[in-house]
Amino acid sequence: MMRHIISLLMENESGALSRVAGLFSARGYNIESLTVAPTEDPSLSRMTIVTQGSEEIIEQITKQLNKLVDVVKLADITEGGHLERELMLIKVRADSHTLRDETKRVTDIFRGNILDVSDDTYTIELTGSGDKLDAFLNALDTKSIIETVRSGATGISRGARALHA
Repeated sequence: MMRHIISLLMENESGALSRVAGLFSARGYNIESLTVAPTEDPSLSRMTIVTQGSEEIIEQITKQLNKLVDVVKLADITEGGHLERELMLIKVRADSHTLRDETKRVTDIFRGNILDVSDDTYTIELTGSGDKLDAFLNALDTKSIIETVRSGATGISRGARALHA
């Protein structure tokens, strides 16, 4: 089972996301993460789906996705050079001077940003690969973590390759 990032352009209209999610659930395929946003063309949205499967399963998924009326173009960007990033917001306890200093140090090492400070918490923003975000979580004292929110991966092909309508 290999991890794949499938990127697709689709019509920016209601129900399109639901049809894609329905395709996955109807066939018992799992979506690890899903991001959707409009593109530079307001009539199109770009959807990034992270899933796992054998080559046969991924081929079946891409064939089924291409059959959907809303899908304009599709690419498995893991087939070539690509960049991927994920965003994480994490709220941690910072109720002592020592904990504040240690959290700030770890955040700086991972090139994160402290977005919000209260009397006893920090809210931190971190972007990078999923592995980097996991390493950041492992570097923190697990008892200090209050809440974690992750966007899921989004990606783009390297070089001149592009997903166009």
